[in-house]
Amino acid sequence: MAPLSIDPRPLNADERAVLEHILSAEFDGASQLRNQLNRTEVIAAWGPDSVSVDLQVREPCEHAALPEALVPADAQVHDPSGAYVGEMLVWTDRGATLAALEFAWVTDEMPASLPVIVDGQLSWAA
Repeated sequence: MAPLSIDPRPLNADERAVLEHILSAEFDGASQLRNQLNRTEVIAAWGPDSVSVDLQVREPCEHAALPEALVPADAQVHDPSGAYVGEMLVWTDRGATLAALEFAWVTDEMPASLPVIVDGQLSWAA
């Protein structure tokens, strides 16, 4: 399914919280990606009810130098009982700027909301 373009909008509070949590990990390029958050906009949704979104960073910004497009951070999502329900993936454009936030779920139903941070972990209640 092709992403649904939307009028560019700022990150909402949930998107920003998840991105801040994931980008708090230490890896090459993390500080540059963190510095991009104030210049990041949502430009598309991955489906009508999807919480996964495409991102665009307004220039000028400091580019990261990641070797791959996927941010190398462990962002597993668990439900309140501790069961694994998926993971959050952060994608970059050529390893340089934030390009997408994806909730890769393994549940029967597509998540209708992003996970929240509970005790330093990503938690999602179905």
